[in-house]
Amino acid sequence: MLWELFLTFFKIGFMSFGGGYAMIPVIGHEVEAHGWLVDEQFTNSVALAGMAPGPIATNTATLIGYETAGIIGATVSTIGIILPSLLIIIIIASFFYHMDQNKQVRSIFYGLKPVVTGLIIYAAIHFGFKDQAESLFTWKNVSIAVMASGVFLAVMKHKLYPLTAIVLSGLVGIALFS
Repeated sequence: MLWELFLTFFKIGFMSFGGGYAMIPVIGHEVEAHGWLVDEQFTNSVALAGMAPGPIATNTATLIGYETAGIIGATVSTIGIILPSLLIIIIIASFFYHMDQNKQVRSIFYGLKPVVTGLIIYAAIHFGFKDQAESLFTWKNVSIAVMASGVFLAVMKHKLYPLTAIVLSGLVGIALFS
């Protein structure tokens, strides 16, 4: 039983492209094929895994392992689902560790920094203002941009701890926009 749990979740761990929620049907199929849980138990496990902190696929594997074989089953299932990612990361990290000294590779990563920054800014604007009928340049939006820039500068220049910046920004947002 334990070996079956490990192999099943190891296989799922190698196929987890698209995030944890994309793996729920695969996990459900495997649970049904092995007869580990009935539908209601699986649904409850997924609901509980979604509410718990951490990746939903890992949480679901842990809960299914626990329901199936107790603490040892939970441990085996968790190791099975995270081990493929860990192995892949180790392989990629060792490759990049050796490539880090290469001048062309360093130049590529240096050139990618502004592209990634631009994509993040685009996503923030696109999703932040998608459903608003108002103009992008309202007092509220401009003040948010100015405050965000100030927080960025405070974090970078004055070494302000990021968690402090997040809490202070939330308090200022409540004070100004509530």
